[in-house]
Amino acid sequence: MFRTKTVEQAIRDTEEPEFQLRKALGPVQLTVMGIGVLIGTGVFVLAGEAAALYSGPAVSLSFLISGVVCALAALCYAEFASTVPVAGSAYTFSYASMGEFIAWMIGWDLILEFTLGAATVAKGWSGYFDSVMGGLGLEVPEAISGGPGSGGVLDLPAVFVSLLMMVVLIIGIRLSAWVNASITTLKLVIVAGIVLIGAFYVSGANWTPFIPPSAPADYNTDAGMPLLLQIFGIDTGFGLTGVFTGAAIVFFAYLGFDIVATLSEEVKNPQRTMPIGIIASLAIATVLYIIVSLIYTGILPYDQLAVEAPAAAAMAATGIPAAEFIISLGILIGLTVVIMTLMLGQTRVAFAMSRDHLLPPTLGKVHKKFRTPYKLTIITGVVAAGLSGFLELTELANLVNIGTLAAFVLVSIGVIVLRRTRPDLPRTFKVPFMPVLPIVSAILCFGVALFLPAGTWLRFIAWMILGTVVYYFYGRTHSRVATGESA
Repeated sequence: MFRTKTVEQAIRDTEEPEFQLRKALGPVQLTVMGIGVLIGTGVFVLAGEAAALYSGPAVSLSFLISGVVCALAALCYAEFASTVPVAGSAYTFSYASMGEFIAWMIGWDLILEFTLGAATVAKGWSGYFDSVMGGLGLEVPEAISGGPGSGGVLDLPAVFVSLLMMVVLIIGIRLSAWVNASITTLKLVIVAGIVLIGAFYVSGANWTPFIPPSAPADYNTDAGMPLLLQIFGIDTGFGLTGVFTGAAIVFFAYLGFDIVATLSEEVKNPQRTMPIGIIASLAIATVLYIIVSLIYTGILPYDQLAVEAPAAAAMAATGIPAAEFIISLGILIGLTVVIMTLMLGQTRVAFAMSRDHLLPPTLGKVHKKFRTPYKLTIITGVVAAGLSGFLELTELANLVNIGTLAAFVLVSIGVIVLRRTRPDLPRTFKVPFMPVLPIVSAILCFGVALFLPAGTWLRFIAWMILGTVVYYFYGRTHSRVATGESA
């Protein structure tokens, strides 16, 4: 269970012809890839819910808290990614530092995180698609736009965009990077438009009080109450507890830099490029999150932001006829690249697990022409399309959050372990204040997770139990480390 795969062996495995990925990304492309997935559902969808139900105008503080927690974890990721430039992110890092079983479990966790994340964003994409079509006077029939949970049969727009992004990813990382760069540029223009237009309609009265006073919370069920509050019997909302609960909700917005770490094998000069891409994308996105959330709550009273499209609602309140349509269209296009990048992260984690034979190795074979893991990409695309087409996934955003936080905790611990067990490895980037900073990172990530609902914890534990069973009956005996097979 605790057998490790050496860093040297992990790097050698990347040179196998049948598992070799194309190195095509530089620091600018990698940073843009990170920004592309970071600026999405968190700020365009979840920010409104967090403000209306938990944080009030202080949702900007919720973003700041999540950003600080992520920044600490990002430093740990940067050291790992520059030391072990191999696909798989937290899975690969854990395999090299804490052993096979923990690596498998975090890989199993990341499969859940990225696949559900892609399906959830596809669901949000569908909502904005309906809004844009309505703005053009074209109503999408409910039977093919809402899914069974909304009185329909199939959410066809969500299925369409999932399968379209699957095709883009199969064709290759260069096309994916080009699509990402183009859409991310448009997305940044939309964010700038929200800020520049909205700044003229901000009312300081909407920011008072900035942190709404604590009040009895109206949780639908105990499963919807944050676990920490349930443990201590606290049923209040807003106030400081609301700010931290909001931080747990908007943590979904920071999923992106974790995905950047999965692309280690596909960048040029990873020892230099990975730290730049991870830290730069996170810093830029955090600043934009804070500014945009202040615009939302400055234009509209925070209790009016509990809508599926808070950006569109804020723009509609300005009274500018074209603003709502243009912003909705831009966000629709912007969410497209988020779906693509989440699916990209999922395929790279599963690819690394397949190459290690913890998953069937035939799944990880790369396409002879495109040099991409096409089988895994097809599976990911079809599953994401099915989930988004037939299920209501709004509540599962929390499950994505807890999976992300679990990965952050293990990476924070793993960087300490690898520094002690392999001090000889060349490290172009080192976490400062070792081991204090990684310990603080792990504690804060776990603390934020405690503000997620108890039901989320139960579903997460059930998924991890299932992963343990799969490992025991397959991965334990088939892995390369177990069989002694080398590349």
